[in-house]
Amino acid sequence: MVMATGGMAATSHPLSTLTAVNVLEAGGNAMDAAVAACAVQCVVEPGSTGIGGDCFALYAPATGGVVAFNGSGRAPAAATTEWFAHQGIAAIERQSPHAVTVPGAIDAWASLLRDHGTRSLGDLLQPAIRYASDGFAITPRVGWDWARQEQLLRKDPSAREKYLPGGHAPAVGTAHRLPALATTLAAIANGGRDAFYEGPIAADIVEHLRSLGGLHTMDDFADAQGSYVEPIKTNFRGFEVYECPPNGQGIIALMLLNILSGLNADGDPLSPDRLHIEIEAARLAYAMRSAFLADPDATHVPTEWLLSGSLADELRSRIDLRRAGELKPIAMPVQHSDTVYLTVVDRNRNAVSFINSLFSPYGSGIAGPRSGVLLHNRGQSFVLNPRHPNAIAPRKRPMHTIIPGMLMRDGRACMPFGVMGGHYQAQGHAHFLTKVFDYGMDMQSAIELPRQNIRPGTAIVEVEGTMPATTIAELSRRGFAFERSEIPIGGAQAIWIDRDNGTLIGASDPRKDGCALGY
Repeated sequence: MVMATGGMAATSHPLSTLTAVNVLEAGGNAMDAAVAACAVQCVVEPGSTGIGGDCFALYAPATGGVVAFNGSGRAPAAATTEWFAHQGIAAIERQSPHAVTVPGAIDAWASLLRDHGTRSLGDLLQPAIRYASDGFAITPRVGWDWARQEQLLRKDPSAREKYLPGGHAPAVGTAHRLPALATTLAAIANGGRDAFYEGPIAADIVEHLRSLGGLHTMDDFADAQGSYVEPIKTNFRGFEVYECPPNGQGIIALMLLNILSGLNADGDPLSPDRLHIEIEAARLAYAMRSAFLADPDATHVPTEWLLSGSLADELRSRIDLRRAGELKPIAMPVQHSDTVYLTVVDRNRNAVSFINSLFSPYGSGIAGPRSGVLLHNRGQSFVLNPRHPNAIAPRKRPMHTIIPGMLMRDGRACMPFGVMGGHYQAQGHAHFLTKVFDYGMDMQSAIELPRQNIRPGTAIVEVEGTMPATTIAELSRRGFAFERSEIPIGGAQAIWIDRDNGTLIGASDPRKDGCALGY
């Protein structure tokens, strides 16, 4: 763990962390540093995040309370289930224009800085512009992820040109430049959020998507707007855990904590009984996600009931330590894994929990030919069954997996935290907090524990190679099926605010290239 007294940042890339600390030392606040750091990650960690993606944030000002912002994009106005049925489209494919909702990140950054920052978006984009223009070194995890997506990036001529120099992913330790993206970022720095949603940048994206059969229009981009939302919370071990409300899956993390709060946690955190409980709790909570989670602007989401103690009691009662429970298979959105999470606390103890995502690694693999903007594939989370709460519809937001977390006590922030990893994120939030508060682990040790990730709607569990073989053997006997995860499961960052000692304690996941750093 990292200790400091002034300010601190924890991100999944060292250049991003360094950028945040530089902003803090220069007098910027936590929101300034978070946006600058995220913009850098959109350049140097392009497979995980980008300005063609979405953003969620929780902000806990030093004066108290929690502010939540939903920066998830919406489907085009012409997107209806009837249109897809008429076209004979049964599913939204990853590298399809229909997988691209209007990106919400830039609007979110501009809104959060306007209301909670101290510096301009133009100033804070300068480090990202320099890295895109002058070049950046390819770090080990970034390079590994990049190489795994060569086939995807080759299919789109613009993505191939910008992201596969010489026809291949850049090697670890080499330098790479993104001049088109640098020009785009400079235009946003000069013209603000409207430079992205109106004019040449939006036209480049819209024209490219429509050439591929997309339904996007300039009006869809011009009308893009995120929103402040009322955060949701639950109590866990004497703390309040805050999440963004639906359409995000933060409510599932809170449901998991509600289930786990009524169960004893002792002995080995990787024992068969403990993992059995965590796996079954996740399977039950994710089944509820499949049935109810959607855009609350378009359909009713029973938030109060989902967070109720009575539902937690009912779900908890279904866990049988003798065997894996029976669940009917549930049709779920595609598996995915790439997102960046970062957290910043400044010297005044304003705290930011910030997450920005392209959904799958390198998103849709579609890039704007002139702008260089790599577009996410968040629309893949929609379903095409018109009777489903998460069915695609005009200007509707899909069910979202990216979730920042904030731990509070007595109205003040104790720990901004987040766990990356697509579907895993809700499990990751609950697993992390229970290891810290039920097992007394420090943040770094809790982050480094081997991870398991349920495949929603099944008894299949993905596990990392470091999971004890004896635990896997026993749980297999109980009816669970295990698969070795091809990639490290997720990533995490957290900063603990020790008000008694006036210090900050940071932790960052070794599964990524990043670090925590303070001053």
